[in-house]
Amino acid sequence: MPLISVIIPAYNAEKTIRKTVESVLNQTFADFELIIVDDGSQDLTVEIISRLLEPRIKVFSYPHTGSNPTRNRGFSHSVGEFVAFLDSDDLWTPDKLEEQLKALQTNPKAAVAYSWTDCIDESDQYLWLGSHMTENGNVYAKLLLTCFVVSGSNPLIRRQAFIDIGGFDESLAASQDFDLYLRLAARYEFVAVPYPQVLYRISTKSKSMCSNVRRQEETSLLVRKRAFAQAPEPLSDSLKNHSIANFYKSVLHKLLNDPPNREIGLECARLLGNAIKYDSTLVRKKVFLKIVYKISVFIIFPSQYAQFLIDRFNKLSNINILPSYIKVEPSELN
Repeated sequence: MPLISVIIPAYNAEKTIRKTVESVLNQTFADFELIIVDDGSQDLTVEIISRLLEPRIKVFSYPHTGSNPTRNRGFSHSVGEFVAFLDSDDLWTPDKLEEQLKALQTNPKAAVAYSWTDCIDESDQYLWLGSHMTENGNVYAKLLLTCFVVSGSNPLIRRQAFIDIGGFDESLAASQDFDLYLRLAARYEFVAVPYPQVLYRISTKSKSMCSNVRRQEETSLLVRKRAFAQAPEPLSDSLKNHSIANFYKSVLHKLLNDPPNREIGLECARLLGNAIKYDSTLVRKKVFLKIVYKISVFIIFPSQYAQFLIDRFNKLSNINILPSYIKVEPSELN
């Protein structure tokens, strides 16, 4: 019986699924089963998987239902003492499973091991640092402030802990990973592997979050409200306000580094107003003027000229930026 079950939910993943699967097969730890759940793909996903002649791979196909039911279905087919989920476009470094398993075996009170995250593009090229936070033990309050685990491709979880908290909440349209981690953190300790071992892919399709912001806002606030109501110990209103403010700052950070257009600018103005509502100190930070300038440029000027103004501003102010865009660092917003 394999010690670890790796579960990959896949939907129309023909462009990335092979590399994702290979990043699992190339692990230095080999005692695992790889369960791939096809969520009703209409492209070549299943055909590509079928070419991978590897006895540890098990493939199950279902009609399309979405990522949460697909992950839970994958778990229902698993047998490992530990379970790890991997999105069909992300990658792992070869030592990911070995180091996370070692962390859990060394820390028997912990039920979740997680690693640092870096971001890559569609060509597997490094883009920028993701979360490099190291938090151990009781992380519940810290997780409410920042989802440092980042994505569903990160943690290794003890099987019984996943069962005890009921798996993924299939009623959530977004924020499902954050919700799972909070429910785990309410009952179990976490342990960090302080190395970048998860490569989170930023695709052209996912770069613009504007159309998904309202959905994420609704579910993220719901998850936070539920988490504060069900917290294992009383939490302050101040922490709640900072948690909500940090959600708005996080989404604002991502949208501000998208290519400029009026729609994004208007959405960023709304997000900034909500961030200030829950954290009024933001208006006294140096980054506030940078944010206002960029939002104004997004709204007032056509996209091409807006980009010219942003590039010009970058050169004049000598800001450390992502290619082509002003980079508003998360640390500046906190």
